[in-house]
Amino acid sequence: MTDRAMKSGGLGKSDWHVAVLGGGAWGTALALAMLRAGHTVRLFARDPETVAAIGRGENPRYLPGIAIAPGIEATSDMETALTGADCVLTVTPAQALRATLAAARDHMTAGIPLVLCAKGIERDTGALLSAIAAEIVPPNPVAALSGPSFASDVARGLPTAVVVAAGDEALAANLAARFSAENLRCYSSDDLIGVEIGGALKNVFAIAAGAVTGAGLGASAQAAMVTRGFVELRRIGAAFGARPETLMGLSGLGDLLLTCSSAQSRNFAYGLALGQGKALSGLPLAEGVPTAAIAARIATEREIDAPIIAAVAAILDGTITIGQAVTALMTRPLKTETND
Repeated sequence: MTDRAMKSGGLGKSDWHVAVLGGGAWGTALALAMLRAGHTVRLFARDPETVAAIGRGENPRYLPGIAIAPGIEATSDMETALTGADCVLTVTPAQALRATLAAARDHMTAGIPLVLCAKGIERDTGALLSAIAAEIVPPNPVAALSGPSFASDVARGLPTAVVVAAGDEALAANLAARFSAENLRCYSSDDLIGVEIGGALKNVFAIAAGAVTGAGLGASAQAAMVTRGFVELRRIGAAFGARPETLMGLSGLGDLLLTCSSAQSRNFAYGLALGQGKALSGLPLAEGVPTAAIAARIATEREIDAPIIAAVAAILDGTITIGQAVTALMTRPLKTETND
Protein backbone atom coordinates (compact mmCIF):
# COMPACT_ATOMS: atom_id res chain seq x y z
CA MET A 1 0.00 0.00 0.00
CA THR A 2 1.08 3.58 -0.52
CA ASP A 3 2.02 5.74 2.46
CA ARG A 4 -1.14 7.79 1.97
CA ALA A 5 -3.28 4.65 1.86
CA MET A 6 -1.93 3.52 5.23
CA LYS A 7 -2.84 6.68 7.12
CA SER A 8 -5.16 6.04 10.01
CA GLY A 9 -8.82 6.74 9.48
CA GLY A 10 -12.31 5.56 10.27
CA LEU A 11 -15.61 6.68 11.70
CA GLY A 12 -16.00 9.62 9.36
CA LYS A 13 -12.43 10.99 9.58
CA SER A 14 -10.51 10.56 6.35
CA ASP A 15 -8.74 12.32 3.53
CA TRP A 16 -9.23 9.39 1.17
CA HIS A 17 -10.53 9.52 -2.35
CA VAL A 18 -12.56 6.36 -2.93
CA ALA A 19 -13.39 5.25 -6.46
CA VAL A 20 -16.50 3.10 -6.85
CA LEU A 21 -16.73 1.14 -10.11
CA GLY A 22 -20.39 0.38 -10.78
CA GLY A 23 -23.49 2.56 -10.83
CA GLY A 24 -26.11 -0.04 -9.98
CA ALA A 25 -28.00 -0.29 -6.70
CA TRP A 26 -25.12 -1.72 -4.68
CA GLY A 27 -22.50 0.57 -6.19
CA THR A 28 -24.62 3.65 -5.51
CA ALA A 29 -25.38 2.48 -1.97
CA LEU A 30 -21.70 1.92 -1.22
CA ALA A 31 -20.82 5.30 -2.69
CA LEU A 32 -23.28 6.85 -0.24
CA ALA A 33 -21.78 4.80 2.60
CA MET A 34 -18.27 6.00 1.72
CA LEU A 35 -19.54 9.58 1.61
CA ARG A 36 -21.03 9.18 5.10
CA ALA A 37 -17.69 7.80 6.30
CA GLY A 38 -16.07 11.08 5.32
CA HIS A 39 -14.43 10.16 2.03
CA THR A 40 -14.33 11.96 -1.29
CA VAL A 41 -16.19 9.69 -3.70
CA ARG A 42 -16.12 9.27 -7.46
CA LEU A 43 -18.45 6.72 -9.02
CA PHE A 44 -17.93 5.19 -12.44
CA ALA A 45 -21.02 4.08 -14.38
CA ARG A 46 -21.09 3.03 -18.03
CA ASP A 47 -24.57 4.38 -18.58
CA PRO A 48 -24.58 8.18 -19.18
CA GLU A 49 -28.20 8.33 -18.00
CA THR A 50 -27.19 6.89 -14.63
CA VAL A 51 -24.36 9.41 -14.37
CA ALA A 52 -26.76 12.26 -15.13
CA ALA A 53 -29.36 10.96 -12.68
CA ILE A 54 -26.86 10.75 -9.81
CA GLY A 55 -25.86 14.30 -10.65
CA ARG A 56 -29.50 15.25 -10.10
CA GLY A 57 -29.54 13.47 -6.73
CA GLU A 58 -31.32 10.27 -7.73
CA ASN A 59 -30.84 6.85 -9.32
CA PRO A 60 -34.43 5.88 -10.20
CA ARG A 61 -33.46 2.88 -12.30
CA TYR A 62 -31.75 1.09 -9.43
CA LEU A 63 -32.80 2.87 -6.21
CA PRO A 64 -36.22 4.36 -6.91
CA GLY A 65 -37.51 6.77 -4.29
CA ILE A 66 -34.15 7.17 -2.54
CA ALA A 67 -32.49 10.58 -2.55
CA ILE A 68 -28.79 10.55 -3.43
CA ALA A 69 -26.97 12.96 -1.18
CA PRO A 70 -24.84 15.60 -2.93
CA GLY A 71 -21.12 15.00 -2.97
CA ILE A 72 -20.79 11.93 -5.18
CA GLU A 73 -19.05 12.78 -8.44
CA ALA A 74 -20.39 10.41 -11.10
CA THR A 75 -18.61 9.87 -14.39
CA SER A 76 -18.62 7.50 -17.36
CA ASP A 77 -14.87 7.97 -17.84
CA MET A 78 -12.80 5.28 -16.12
CA GLU A 79 -9.63 7.36 -15.99
CA THR A 80 -11.43 10.27 -14.33
CA ALA A 81 -12.93 7.97 -11.71
CA LEU A 82 -9.59 6.41 -10.81
CA THR A 83 -7.27 9.40 -10.96
CA GLY A 84 -5.88 10.07 -7.50
CA ALA A 85 -7.85 7.22 -5.89
CA ASP A 86 -6.58 5.89 -2.56
CA CYS A 87 -8.92 2.90 -2.68
CA VAL A 88 -11.06 1.23 -5.37
CA LEU A 89 -14.35 -0.57 -4.79
CA THR A 90 -15.39 -2.83 -7.68
CA VAL A 91 -19.15 -3.30 -7.66
CA THR A 92 -19.73 -4.61 -11.18
CA PRO A 93 -21.25 -8.14 -11.48
CA ALA A 94 -18.90 -11.02 -10.73
CA GLN A 95 -18.95 -12.30 -14.31
CA ALA A 96 -17.87 -8.85 -15.56
CA LEU A 97 -15.02 -8.37 -13.06
CA ARG A 98 -12.27 -9.56 -15.41
CA ALA A 99 -13.27 -7.08 -18.11
CA THR A 100 -13.72 -4.26 -15.58
CA LEU A 101 -10.26 -4.74 -14.09
CA ALA A 102 -8.68 -5.03 -17.53
CA ALA A 103 -10.17 -1.62 -18.36
CA ALA A 104 -9.15 -0.13 -15.02
CA ARG A 105 -5.62 -1.42 -14.49
CA ASP A 106 -3.79 1.20 -16.54
CA HIS A 107 -5.44 3.94 -14.46
CA MET A 108 -4.94 2.42 -10.99
CA THR A 109 -2.05 3.46 -8.79
CA ALA A 110 0.06 0.49 -7.73
CA GLY A 111 -0.30 -0.37 -4.05
CA ILE A 112 -3.74 1.06 -3.39
CA PRO A 113 -6.27 -1.51 -2.11
CA LEU A 114 -8.86 -3.04 -4.39
CA VAL A 115 -12.04 -4.04 -2.55
CA LEU A 116 -14.26 -6.64 -4.21
CA CYS A 117 -17.93 -5.95 -3.51
CA ALA A 118 -19.63 -8.39 -5.90
CA LYS A 119 -20.27 -12.01 -4.94
CA GLY A 120 -19.74 -14.98 -7.20
CA ILE A 121 -17.41 -17.47 -8.85
CA GLU A 122 -16.24 -16.96 -12.42
CA ARG A 123 -18.36 -19.25 -14.58
CA ASP A 124 -15.76 -20.18 -17.19
CA THR A 125 -12.75 -20.76 -14.95
CA GLY A 126 -14.10 -21.53 -11.48
CA ALA A 127 -11.86 -18.77 -10.10
CA LEU A 128 -12.75 -16.80 -7.02
CA LEU A 129 -12.84 -13.06 -7.57
CA SER A 130 -9.70 -12.48 -5.52
CA ALA A 131 -7.78 -14.81 -7.84
CA ILE A 132 -8.96 -12.82 -10.87
CA ALA A 133 -7.85 -9.59 -9.21
CA ALA A 134 -4.45 -11.04 -8.30
CA GLU A 135 -4.00 -12.10 -11.92
CA ILE A 136 -4.98 -8.81 -13.56
CA VAL A 137 -3.83 -6.17 -11.04
CA PRO A 138 -1.05 -7.92 -9.08
CA PRO A 139 0.43 -4.65 -7.70
CA ASN A 140 -2.76 -3.93 -5.77
CA PRO A 141 -3.65 -5.65 -2.47
CA VAL A 142 -7.05 -7.31 -2.60
CA ALA A 143 -9.87 -7.23 -0.04
CA ALA A 144 -13.56 -8.12 -0.10
CA LEU A 145 -16.61 -6.53 1.48
CA SER A 146 -19.50 -8.86 2.22
CA GLY A 147 -22.28 -9.59 4.69
CA PRO A 148 -26.06 -9.39 5.14
CA SER A 149 -26.92 -6.10 3.45
CA PHE A 150 -29.56 -4.92 1.03
CA ALA A 151 -28.58 -1.99 -1.16
CA SER A 152 -31.72 -0.03 -0.29
CA ASP A 153 -31.01 -0.37 3.45
CA VAL A 154 -27.42 0.83 3.08
CA ALA A 155 -28.47 3.65 0.77
CA ARG A 156 -31.00 4.86 3.34
CA GLY A 157 -28.43 4.66 6.13
CA LEU A 158 -30.25 1.92 8.04
CA PRO A 159 -28.21 -0.09 10.60
CA THR A 160 -26.09 -2.69 8.81
CA ALA A 161 -23.10 -4.84 9.74
CA VAL A 162 -20.66 -6.22 7.16
CA VAL A 163 -17.23 -7.82 7.01
CA VAL A 164 -14.12 -6.52 5.27
CA ALA A 165 -11.65 -9.32 4.61
CA ALA A 166 -8.09 -9.44 3.31
CA GLY A 167 -5.21 -11.86 3.57
CA ASP A 168 -3.32 -9.07 5.32
CA GLU A 169 -5.00 -8.64 8.71
CA ALA A 170 -3.69 -5.07 9.09
CA LEU A 171 -5.15 -4.09 5.73
CA ALA A 172 -8.53 -5.59 6.62
CA ALA A 173 -8.60 -3.75 9.95
CA ASN A 174 -7.57 -0.45 8.33
CA LEU A 175 -10.27 -0.72 5.65
CA ALA A 176 -12.92 -1.73 8.18
CA ALA A 177 -12.09 1.31 10.29
CA ARG A 178 -12.16 3.66 7.33
CA PHE A 179 -15.44 2.32 5.96
CA SER A 180 -17.30 2.31 9.28
CA ALA A 181 -19.70 5.16 9.89
CA GLU A 182 -22.92 5.83 11.76
CA ASN A 183 -25.21 2.84 11.14
CA LEU A 184 -22.55 0.95 9.15
CA ARG A 185 -20.45 -1.33 11.33
CA CYS A 186 -17.56 -3.04 9.57
CA TYR A 187 -15.85 -6.04 11.13
CA SER A 188 -12.50 -7.22 9.81
CA SER A 189 -11.26 -10.69 8.90
CA ASP A 190 -8.13 -12.21 7.43
CA ASP A 191 -10.09 -15.15 5.98
CA LEU A 192 -10.57 -13.72 2.49
CA ILE A 193 -11.42 -17.08 0.93
CA GLY A 194 -14.04 -17.89 3.56
CA VAL A 195 -15.76 -14.53 3.08
CA GLU A 196 -15.77 -14.98 -0.70
CA ILE A 197 -17.17 -18.52 -0.57
CA GLY A 198 -19.97 -17.53 1.79
CA GLY A 199 -20.97 -14.60 -0.38
CA ALA A 200 -20.91 -16.59 -3.61
CA LEU A 201 -22.78 -19.71 -2.54
CA LYS A 202 -25.53 -18.00 -0.57
CA ASN A 203 -26.86 -16.70 -3.89
CA VAL A 204 -27.41 -20.26 -5.11
CA PHE A 205 -29.35 -21.19 -1.99
CA ALA A 206 -31.38 -17.99 -2.25
CA ILE A 207 -32.59 -19.14 -5.66
CA ALA A 208 -33.53 -22.48 -4.10
CA ALA A 209 -35.35 -20.75 -1.24
CA GLY A 210 -37.28 -18.56 -3.66
CA ALA A 211 -38.21 -21.56 -5.78
CA VAL A 212 -39.47 -23.47 -2.74
CA THR A 213 -41.60 -20.49 -1.73
CA GLY A 214 -42.84 -19.86 -5.26
CA ALA A 215 -43.84 -23.49 -5.69
CA GLY A 216 -45.87 -23.34 -2.47
CA LEU A 217 -43.94 -26.09 -0.73
CA GLY A 218 -44.29 -24.52 2.72
CA ALA A 219 -42.19 -22.92 5.42
CA SER A 220 -40.97 -26.27 6.72
CA ALA A 221 -39.47 -27.15 3.35
CA GLN A 222 -37.82 -23.74 3.12
CA ALA A 223 -36.28 -24.07 6.59
CA ALA A 224 -34.96 -27.53 5.74
CA MET A 225 -33.52 -26.31 2.46
CA VAL A 226 -31.71 -23.36 4.05
CA THR A 227 -30.33 -25.50 6.86
CA ARG A 228 -29.11 -28.27 4.58
CA GLY A 229 -27.83 -25.66 2.16
CA PHE A 230 -25.64 -24.27 4.90
CA VAL A 231 -24.18 -27.76 5.35
CA GLU A 232 -23.21 -27.75 1.68
CA LEU A 233 -21.74 -24.26 2.00
CA ARG A 234 -19.55 -25.46 4.85
CA ARG A 235 -18.41 -28.52 2.88
CA ILE A 236 -17.34 -26.50 -0.13
CA GLY A 237 -15.86 -23.82 2.09
CA ALA A 238 -13.73 -26.42 3.88
CA ALA A 239 -12.47 -27.71 0.52
CA PHE A 240 -11.27 -24.19 -0.31
CA GLY A 241 -9.67 -23.73 3.11
CA ALA A 242 -12.31 -21.43 4.62
CA ARG A 243 -12.44 -21.31 8.40
CA PRO A 244 -15.65 -22.68 10.00
CA GLU A 245 -16.05 -19.61 12.20
CA THR A 246 -16.04 -17.37 9.13
CA LEU A 247 -18.87 -19.34 7.56
CA MET A 248 -20.81 -19.11 10.83
CA GLY A 249 -20.48 -15.32 10.76
CA LEU A 250 -21.94 -12.37 8.90
CA SER A 251 -20.54 -13.24 5.48
CA GLY A 252 -21.73 -16.85 5.68
CA LEU A 253 -24.73 -17.74 7.80
CA GLY A 254 -25.78 -14.12 8.26
CA ASP A 255 -25.88 -13.37 4.54
CA LEU A 256 -27.52 -16.73 3.83
CA LEU A 257 -30.38 -16.05 6.25
CA LEU A 258 -31.04 -12.57 4.87
CA THR A 259 -30.86 -13.53 1.22
CA CYS A 260 -33.04 -16.61 1.63
CA SER A 261 -35.84 -14.76 3.38
CA SER A 262 -36.80 -11.74 1.31
CA ALA A 263 -37.84 -10.85 -2.22
CA GLN A 264 -35.56 -7.81 -1.87
CA SER A 265 -32.87 -10.32 -2.77
CA ARG A 266 -32.53 -10.54 -6.55
CA ASN A 267 -31.63 -14.21 -6.26
CA PHE A 268 -34.63 -15.02 -4.05
CA ALA A 269 -36.87 -13.05 -6.43
CA TYR A 270 -35.47 -15.00 -9.37
CA GLY A 271 -36.17 -18.31 -7.62
CA LEU A 272 -39.63 -17.09 -6.62
CA ALA A 273 -40.51 -16.38 -10.25
CA LEU A 274 -39.03 -19.72 -11.24
CA GLY A 275 -41.15 -21.55 -8.67
CA GLN A 276 -44.28 -19.70 -9.79
CA GLY A 277 -43.64 -20.55 -13.41
CA LYS A 278 -43.35 -16.90 -14.42
CA ALA A 279 -41.22 -15.51 -17.21
CA LEU A 280 -37.63 -14.92 -16.12
CA SER A 281 -36.65 -12.51 -18.87
CA GLY A 282 -36.41 -8.95 -17.69
CA LEU A 283 -35.66 -9.83 -14.07
CA PRO A 284 -32.70 -8.11 -12.41
CA LEU A 285 -29.37 -9.90 -12.67
CA ALA A 286 -29.14 -12.87 -10.28
CA GLU A 287 -25.49 -13.82 -9.69
CA GLY A 288 -26.59 -17.19 -8.33
CA VAL A 289 -27.52 -18.35 -11.84
CA PRO A 290 -23.97 -18.59 -13.26
CA THR A 291 -22.58 -19.46 -9.83
CA ALA A 292 -24.87 -22.51 -9.52
CA ALA A 293 -23.44 -24.14 -12.63
CA ILE A 294 -19.80 -23.64 -11.70
CA ALA A 295 -20.39 -24.55 -8.02
CA ALA A 296 -22.06 -27.81 -9.10
CA ARG A 297 -19.10 -28.57 -11.35
CA ILE A 298 -16.61 -27.82 -8.58
CA ALA A 299 -18.53 -30.07 -6.16
CA THR A 300 -18.50 -32.91 -8.69
CA GLU A 301 -14.80 -32.51 -9.50
CA ARG A 302 -13.83 -32.42 -5.82
CA GLU A 303 -16.28 -35.18 -4.86
CA ILE A 304 -18.18 -32.92 -2.45
CA ASP A 305 -21.73 -33.99 -1.63
CA ALA A 306 -23.85 -30.96 -2.61
CA PRO A 307 -27.28 -32.19 -3.75
CA ILE A 308 -29.07 -28.84 -3.38
CA ILE A 309 -26.49 -27.00 -5.48
CA ALA A 310 -26.67 -29.76 -8.08
CA ALA A 311 -30.47 -29.56 -8.10
CA VAL A 312 -30.47 -25.77 -8.55
CA ALA A 313 -28.02 -26.05 -11.44
CA ALA A 314 -30.13 -28.76 -13.08
CA ILE A 315 -33.35 -26.77 -12.68
CA LEU A 316 -31.74 -23.68 -14.18
CA ASP A 317 -30.45 -25.52 -17.23
CA GLY A 318 -33.82 -27.22 -17.73
CA THR A 319 -32.63 -30.75 -17.02
CA ILE A 320 -35.21 -31.35 -14.26
CA THR A 321 -38.30 -29.65 -12.87
CA ILE A 322 -38.68 -28.32 -9.34
CA GLY A 323 -41.01 -31.22 -8.54
CA GLN A 324 -38.47 -33.75 -9.76
CA ALA A 325 -35.72 -32.05 -7.77
CA VAL A 326 -37.78 -32.16 -4.57
CA THR A 327 -38.58 -35.84 -5.10
CA ALA A 328 -34.90 -36.64 -5.66
CA LEU A 329 -33.85 -34.75 -2.53
CA MET A 330 -36.56 -36.32 -0.36
CA THR A 331 -35.72 -39.86 -1.46
CA ARG A 332 -31.99 -39.70 -0.88
CA PRO A 333 -30.64 -42.46 1.38
CA LEU A 334 -31.32 -41.82 5.05
CA LYS A 335 -28.37 -41.04 7.28
CA THR A 336 -27.59 -39.42 10.63
CA GLU A 337 -27.51 -35.64 10.56
CA THR A 338 -24.31 -35.40 12.59
CA ASN A 339 -22.36 -37.57 10.11
CA ASP A 340 -23.74 -35.95 6.96
